[in-house]
Amino acid sequence: MLACNDLTVAYGDIVALQGVTLEVGRGETVALIGANGAGKTTLLHAISGLNPVRSGDIVFEGTSVARLASDRRVELGISQAPEGRRIFPGLTVEENLTLATVNWRRWRQPIGDDLARAFDLFPRLKERRRQLGWSLSGGEQQMLAIGRALMARPRLLLLDEPSLGLAPRLAEEVYERVRQIADSGLTILVVEQNTVLALSVADRAYVLETGRIALQGTADDLKQNTRVREAYLGR
Repeated sequence: MLACNDLTVAYGDIVALQGVTLEVGRGETVALIGANGAGKTTLLHAISGLNPVRSGDIVFEGTSVARLASDRRVELGISQAPEGRRIFPGLTVEENLTLATVNWRRWRQPIGDDLARAFDLFPRLKERRRQLGWSLSGGEQQMLAIGRALMARPRLLLLDEPSLGLAPRLAEEVYERVRQIADSGLTILVVEQNTVLALSVADRAYVLETGRIALQGTADDLKQNTRVREAYLGR
């Protein structure tokens, strides 16, 4: 479904990604792990269209999207729940969710079923549908960020650090929902510093170090890899 081919991304003279090549198959959950500053978020932003590509290509369902605007990529089926959640604190839960459905409402398509699915997946959001975003807990805000991304009806869901800042119990709860989303057949690319959680949901994974792919393999293989265990999982 997604292929990044020899991708290079830079901020001025600083090269953040160099020669990155990875693939995500339809229906797969793929994890991208690595230390802080390795370039993980930069890669997601490049796929979403938030960071320009210096060289290489991004191909989504057979079409090059590397030069397309970010809103066009959303229309094609790429949706992201960003690092830090980035919800709108002054809007209600339901308003945050419906913001992602602008295209469907413009085309006069009903969104009731989309809301129902989001609330089925995250019952706590249904309970708080009239509350303002700022009043939610960190875990609830993360659920809202994922729910909002799903409201765009993606074929590829990008998750950026969904456990960031959450207590272990809440992080597990969020990842249980990620497992449910994956089990529904949606394709997922998840960036995560918590390697244990990331590999618990992934079919395959890539290790990104200083802007380059250092390792790749099935999640089970990487769990057993000595280098991964020492650097990211502990001995």
